[in-house]
Amino acid sequence: MIGIELLIVLAFIFVGARIGGIGIGFAGGAGVLVLSLGLGIPAGHIPVDVILIIMSVITAIAAMQVAGGMDWLVDLAEQFLRKNPKRITFYAPIVTYFMTLLAGTGHTAFSTLPVIAEVAKEQGVRPSRPLSIAVVASQIAITASPISAAVVFFSGILEPMGVDYLMLLAICIPTTFIACMIGAFVANFLGCELKDDPVYQERLAKGLIKLQGGTKREILPTAKMSVYIFVVAILAVVAYAP
Repeated sequence: MIGIELLIVLAFIFVGARIGGIGIGFAGGAGVLVLSLGLGIPAGHIPVDVILIIMSVITAIAAMQVAGGMDWLVDLAEQFLRKNPKRITFYAPIVTYFMTLLAGTGHTAFSTLPVIAEVAKEQGVRPSRPLSIAVVASQIAITASPISAAVVFFSGILEPMGVDYLMLLAICIPTTFIACMIGAFVANFLGCELKDDPVYQERLAKGLIKLQGGTKREILPTAKMSVYIFVVAILAVVAYAP
């Protein structure tokens, strides 16, 4: 039975990832209905506040994406990484960390992964180094994002203990960021260099690996304004929380 439940959870995660945007939230809700109504698993107390936060954040991100804001952020991230390519293992997690911190979900950082891999290959850096820590940083930042459901839910638990929302952020943001940088330092020594990797060199010699260089994106006129509105909304939430 546990195996069937796990397969259902993974299936709806896959469906939500394929749909993207607000479809992620709807896929999660559909998965809960299947587990509770179909398999008879007790639903327990419905976390209404958390659900509303998730729906609000995903809706806002989806609106920003339609307006071109995500493309602009990815373009800025690529420019930042290409200006500092030799330190890609350290700068990649910084980019994904702050994208998640801003958006409250790690899905926004995934669009930068192809850029990270491309820049790493151009510099002869093993792509698994920056990619591994960048993915970790994109998920760790969820526990420090002012608008993530995890932080809001956790702050509600800690509030009776004397730890308010702003204090939680003041602790989580620096500690998680420092932890990601320590992880980047460790990842920087994982695996051999690409020039010493026989498999990579063989594929490169056969022309199976091609470097594309910078990517030109069409940035909509509404892109910057959508990001500014999103950031102002986040600041308003943080200011209102106390």
